[in-house]
Amino acid sequence: MLHCPRMTTRTIAYSGIFLAIGLTSALAADPTGDWKVADGVATIRVAQCYGNIWGAVAWEKTPGGKDTHNPDASKQSRPTLGMPILIDMKKKASVDAWEGQVYNAKDGQLYSSTIKPVGTEQLEIQGCVLGFLCGGETWTRAGPPIPTVPWTFGPSPEKFPQGLGRPAEYSPCKEE
Repeated sequence: MLHCPRMTTRTIAYSGIFLAIGLTSALAADPTGDWKVADGVATIRVAQCYGNIWGAVAWEKTPGGKDTHNPDASKQSRPTLGMPILIDMKKKASVDAWEGQVYNAKDGQLYSSTIKPVGTEQLEIQGCVLGFLCGGETWTRAGPPIPTVPWTFGPSPEKFPQGLGRPAEYSPCKEE
């Protein structure tokens, strides 16, 4: 059976375009979704809020946790479920990484932080004190990326100026 060379060329060209679009989408780093922390005691839900990335505790291995190590005594009885962990992470120019703050509930402190997807199934998080004393861990994807819908997410930026208010419904960026 003879094929028209023009039709074959067009089919190959369209196939190549669809393949390229698919590969570009698959390779794009997306830090949103649910991530299991390295020690497996919690899952952090990460979403875009007003163009930045925020993350809140969405699941705890041991339910009923409290923020007992917070230096602010008025926050020591707040539940850890729903508590912001990744705070106001801004995209770094020309790399798949975001910078902001991370709240460490184990010591009640905020640290400068960077998150970076590693492939589609891991998220590296690094926090630093004084800019050079750094530590980090790798989280594993526990849920798919979250679509961006800017008009349904978010406290206004002034609502949680330090990022330590409790978001509703365990979403990192819904109004209380």
